[in-house]
This record gives sequence, C-alpha cells and structure tokens, in this order.
Amino acid sequence: MEEVRNVTWHQMTVSRQTRELVQGHRSGVVWFTGLSGAGKSTLANALELELARRGIRTYLLDGDNVRHGINQDLGFSISDRQENIRRVSHLAKLFVDAGVVVITAMISPLRADRRMARELFAKDEFIEVFVDCPLDVCISRDPKGLYQKAQSGLIRDFTGISSPYERPEFPEITIPTDTMSVEQAVARMQADVLQRIEIRHGVGCKQA
Repeated sequence: MEEVRNVTWHQMTVSRQTRELVQGHRSGVVWFTGLSGAGKSTLANALELELARRGIRTYLLDGDNVRHGINQDLGFSISDRQENIRRVSHLAKLFVDAGVVVITAMISPLRADRRMARELFAKDEFIEVFVDCPLDVCISRDPKGLYQKAQSGLIRDFTGISSPYERPEFPEITIPTDTMSVEQAVARMQADVLQRIEIRHGVGCKQA
C-alpha cells in the first residue's frame, strides 16, 4: 500500500476532450450483464458492428477474452469475480479516456460490483444493459455445456446454479432475449447509445 501512496497521476498533454473532438463523438461505456447463455456476447458483438459501420471508435471487452490475458490468474470465487470486475472497470476507464466507446460483456453477477464500476464514470457515460433471459431458457441453450457441468458438480461457483446472480434494479436498457430478436435489440440499444455519445461533424456516414 505504501508504494501506491507514493504513485503520482500524471496529466497528459492530449486530453480526453481533444480525442473526442478529433473523433467526432463522445466516449462512454456500454456494460452488458446477465446470466451465461443469455446472449451478452452476441448482442455486444452486434452492437459494436453497427457502431463501427457508423464510424464510431469502439472496443469490446468480452468476459472470456479478458480471462485469457489480463485476468488469467483469477478463478470464479466471489472474491475473484470482484477483482475481475474491478480490473475490467479500470481498463474500461482508460479506453473512455482514450475517446473510445467501450463495450463490456460480462456476467458481473453482483449489484455492488456493478455499482463500483458505474461510480468510476460520470452519470451519462455509463449505460447498463441487462440481458434478461429466464434461467431455464439459458440452460436449454447452454452453448458451452457449462450448465450441465455445473448441475453435475463438475463446475463450482457457477452463476445461477451454485452462485448468485443479482438482477439489476435500475438498468438503462433491458433486453429480453427470450422474446426479442438480435435486430430488434440492436435497434433499441443503438438509439440510446447514439444519443448519449453526441455524434459530431459528419461522423456516421461511413459504411462497412
């Protein structure tokens, strides 16, 4: 802790506001949360593609992907999940400072951890997207075979089975993936995101 107290934050010559001005849009976070199999990664990828088509700078931090690198030392206990969210939250903050619209797709099961992530950003910079899907539908999908392993005891601390998931109380957007198509969901999310990032000086005319 003593080493941390002696670390000084250095102000950069090029500010976030300058980066946003150059890019033509504001930055921010779109934070997807929901059970495994709810459709977080599918929606996050579809949203990023649509934003990229409009010339918006984005980066997707997928929960599985970050565990291959920066978070490969973490397991799935409550404490490790909290550290996982803490690291990704601060990584997202760096992307936002770089002027990027960062999208995260993580289970992030606990309200306190999502609240911690939200508090790193200004009120209008953080969009929580609750990918709402009934547990039985997620189990029926089970794209990675994880629920079956969890139910048979092969996976411990599995969200929705042996570890809790706390539904968001006041998400900016709720997407019921058992009744809404990907196309409908992207249209719903895109409208909110575009309004918040305030596209400027012609950005949005690019086609992928």
